[in-house]
Amino acid sequence: METANKTIFPKGERAPAEYFTGTVWVKLLVPNDPIFNAQIGNVVFEPGARNNWHTHPGGQILIVTDGVGYYQKKGKSIQVIRKGDVVTIAPDIEHWHGASSDSEFTHIAVNTNTQKGIVVKLSAHLSRTIGSTTKDA
Repeated sequence: METANKTIFPKGERAPAEYFTGTVWVKLLVPNDPIFNAQIGNVVFEPGARNNWHTHPGGQILIVTDGVGYYQKKGKSIQVIRKGDVVTIAPDIEHWHGASSDSEFTHIAVNTNTQKGIVVKLSAHLSRTIGSTTKDA
């Protein structure tokens, strides 16, 4: 019996390794648009993959479409996020997000107010106890 592909969008291109731990794929759905001031992408994290600390000058919205992942705002506890969750991230908030160790994780990333900039990449990921209430190192 053949199983149907449950993904909505293709995985896209492999994301640059210097900004991620593990393998991440990005499919740009809406390129940065000066009329809408938004950029939208589908991002697939393989199990255990995550991005480094970063900010978005115009803010970001994550719409989780598959799997189980984590989100952490600098100085706060790690949050578990699942299919159907929506995370709103205010402008200039240091954060990271990625997949749990045993689940692929997919979200649609909506970068808002892109006239202010899209992303500011910061340090490599420092949290070591993923999935607990450990705060960032």
